[in-house]
Amino acid sequence: MTGSERIEAALSPGGTPQLPAVICYEDIFIRDHWGELTDLPWWHADDPDVERQLAWRSEAMAKLGQDWFEVPGCLPRADRMRLATVVRGGDVFLRDAASGAERRLEPPVVGGWSRPVTVGSLEPPRTPRDVERCIPRVAERSPDAIRASGETDLAGRLLAGVGSTLHPIAHVSSPFWCCFGLWGFEDLMTAVADTPGLVRQACDRFLAREIAEVKHAAVRGARSIWIEDCLTDMLDPGSFSRLDAGPVAALVREIHARGLAAIHYFCGDPSGKWDAILSTGADALSLEESKKGFTIDIDEVVERAAGRTYVLGNLDAITLLEHGSDAELEREVGRQVRAGRRNGGRFIVSTGSPVTPGTTLARVRRFLELARSL
Repeated sequence: MTGSERIEAALSPGGTPQLPAVICYEDIFIRDHWGELTDLPWWHADDPDVERQLAWRSEAMAKLGQDWFEVPGCLPRADRMRLATVVRGGDVFLRDAASGAERRLEPPVVGGWSRPVTVGSLEPPRTPRDVERCIPRVAERSPDAIRASGETDLAGRLLAGVGSTLHPIAHVSSPFWCCFGLWGFEDLMTAVADTPGLVRQACDRFLAREIAEVKHAAVRGARSIWIEDCLTDMLDPGSFSRLDAGPVAALVREIHARGLAAIHYFCGDPSGKWDAILSTGADALSLEESKKGFTIDIDEVVERAAGRTYVLGNLDAITLLEHGSDAELEREVGRQVRAGRRNGGRFIVSTGSPVTPGTTLARVRRFLELARSL
């Protein structure tokens, strides 16, 4: 079976005896392991040229060897025609031929970002009008308009080439998690307690934005949508149901309306929220490995799923994958596979978190090979 066939089978009611194997957040792995995946210069990752994007992505996807890939968008064709990378004096710039303006490209920083990241607004929203101002409405675009713009050119080339045997996925965020970028942590948690109606208004606005991204991903050829859902383990059960589980369920319905599968990646401790998490209607549930003082055992996850959803594994990417012995890795992969069998083969062997910078490509390949062989 191909990777695509294995994942499609795992998504089916009957499951599969040939469990697929993946890592989550391949973009982080690529950023941290560029030199192991391709000999091309780092700035090709930011180059608007489709041929250069196709070259490095094809090489990296083949060397990584997992069963899915993140199907990318690209700039509209008109923008690509006027933008080009320029290498000068050891620096790389993105040049706009129309205006002559140049922007210096920064090399990726392993394990982080190239510049400080500011989270939250200097003036977080306090009123409904503030929310409307901070979260503009998304313009409706037809699939034909998206294709005509050229924004699917790269995805189409990948799906016709190295991605033809892999399962294409795309990422969106839960509406509540989007609110973090608007308020920041402290102001968001205070708003949940003091002005929950304002937070729900923001969630509704962000929901429309994420639905637009789902539509775009469907046009690009995605078959599954990964819903990243962070900070919500800190909400009380009632607030979680109203502010997170409800909007996530609405997002899942939109994903299903386009014939795609929804994967709910709930970050943190699910204790006290299991029923609400499983009520979203997502096809699959993905959880972190045990850490931060909480325990998430894959056997309990499968028991609670009880066949209602397919499950992604949560192999420890932080300690075991990087530092464990080969015997320890094989033992844990075997335990995860057995849990998947108890879920009727509706299971994808996966890491619970992004692969760490210190974990080699060879080690990741070993994990994927073990998962398939067991």
